[in-house]
Amino acid sequence: MKINLQKLSTKNLATLAQRTINSSQAGNYTIVENHPLLLSLIASYQNYDTVYTKLTYSGKGKEVATADKERDVAFSNMKAFLNGYRKLTSVANYQDAEALYKVFQMFGLDLDRLSYSAETAQLKKLIEELEKPENTQRLTNLALATAFDDLKTKHQAFEVIFAEQAEANADLRQLSSATSTRKELEQVLRSYLNLITAMKDVPDWTKLYHDLNEIVKAAKNSALLTNKGDNPN
Repeated sequence: MKINLQKLSTKNLATLAQRTINSSQAGNYTIVENHPLLLSLIASYQNYDTVYTKLTYSGKGKEVATADKERDVAFSNMKAFLNGYRKLTSVANYQDAEALYKVFQMFGLDLDRLSYSAETAQLKKLIEELEKPENTQRLTNLALATAFDDLKTKHQAFEVIFAEQAEANADLRQLSSATSTRKELEQVLRSYLNLITAMKDVPDWTKLYHDLNEIVKAAKNSALLTNKGDNPN
């Protein structure tokens, strides 16, 4: 019952371990049901299963990008309005538009092109400045209060999802590395299969050996198919 576990794909290794455990716990082989090696194999497989099925990132990347785009649009719309309105010197309150546009200039007209962190820092300062009484009045004069509230809401939504992503990534980094977890599973699985092989001529172990040997053969075939570019189940 020889097999090079290192040559198995991530999926095939998991499948072999799972099938080995299932066959050993089928109720037909009480001799191994509580064997320390089998219990160790179960624990190693569970750890491996947790790690290898995890994505290497939080999965929130698209949500973060969408939230960032929404706050960028809100920012750009206000900026474009102020830039156009301030040039209409014949209309009322154009001075308010000029003053507010200068506030935008102060924190960067292209802040929506900055990195997430840099944009967040600059946008926070911009919002704080626009919330000052004199600027709040100017926003009201230009009927921009709702647009400003929308910008704040979109910015806050981004901060929430960005924080969730950071937390999720931190949790993933705390998991054992996939490499070390795989090595542990390979070692325990190899020891268990060697045990079964060593005991194959003992009556109570013979049938288990043959059952597991078929499972190992299937794993070898899956490895060969994978190497040829096929996608076995």
